[in-house]
Amino acid sequence: MGMTAVQVEGLHKRYGATVAMDDIGFTVGVGEVFGILGPNGAGKTTTVEAIAGLRVPDSGTVRVHGIDPWVDRPALTRTLGVQLQESRLQAKITVREALELWSAFYTDPVPWRELAERLGLETLLDQRFATLSGGQQQRLSIALALVGRPRVAILDELSTGLDPRARRDVWQLVRDLRRDGVTVLLVTHSMEEAQTLCDRIAIVDAGRIRALDTPDGLVRNAAAATTTSFRASTVTDLGALRELPGVVDVRTVSGRVTVDGEEGVALRVLEMLADHGVTPRDLRITSGTLDSAYLDLTGVATSEEEYS
Repeated sequence: MGMTAVQVEGLHKRYGATVAMDDIGFTVGVGEVFGILGPNGAGKTTTVEAIAGLRVPDSGTVRVHGIDPWVDRPALTRTLGVQLQESRLQAKITVREALELWSAFYTDPVPWRELAERLGLETLLDQRFATLSGGQQQRLSIALALVGRPRVAILDELSTGLDPRARRDVWQLVRDLRRDGVTVLLVTHSMEEAQTLCDRIAIVDAGRIRALDTPDGLVRNAAAATTTSFRASTVTDLGALRELPGVVDVRTVSGRVTVDGEEGVALRVLEMLADHGVTPRDLRITSGTLDSAYLDLTGVATSEEEYS
């Protein structure tokens, strides 16, 4: 990842009073899976559309393997593959016709039948686009983005609408792309997807990057880096737990005490319980999650139900 595949500097975009991008900047290394997370309306899609040359920013620069996406469009289309959050094809085109057509745009395409098999489209080849389910349309969109052997792939809401098996298959496809040196920009609402696939993640909110780090780094630097939970042998002074250094939250649900805090808080909790003669039963100490780190940075919940 020592070489740069995508370089973004100082992107600004405003729609009237709404700021979509406010000094967005980052670099992505060759062969890196780079995640972009954020609440709805945060500026994620505007950012990747600017990288793809589909949206012109008010100011700032983008280079994709040295290519200016707004100046050298033909070179960009040979380098970049894009699966947008929502894309539509002509209603009567069949899956086979779409794959054959897109393949004809490139001098050395991936054999389209190979992609169809990888993405579970082989039994749908004669089906028209309008009759495909949302998940099937999504898989076709991914295939069309990858058929030209791109050096950089933008995948926006990759697994939306996919069943668990199809999601597992496309996740493996992303791993294979990374192994082959393809750079992937992954826009997602799924914390599990981001934590599983991404080398680094940028968390975007209100058009700005709030944090940029590895998944582990984001979790480690969050306020709630660890969670300690237990059932107390006797009544526990929750107020004393809240006063411990590094504790950010203490709550009790159905008799189970849960303490969230920075690294090292678990040891302080156990020491305090021992000093008060309290035995922590059914003790569980877990690392924080990307979901909790995201919430810490944006204040927005990230349940799958919210974004389905």
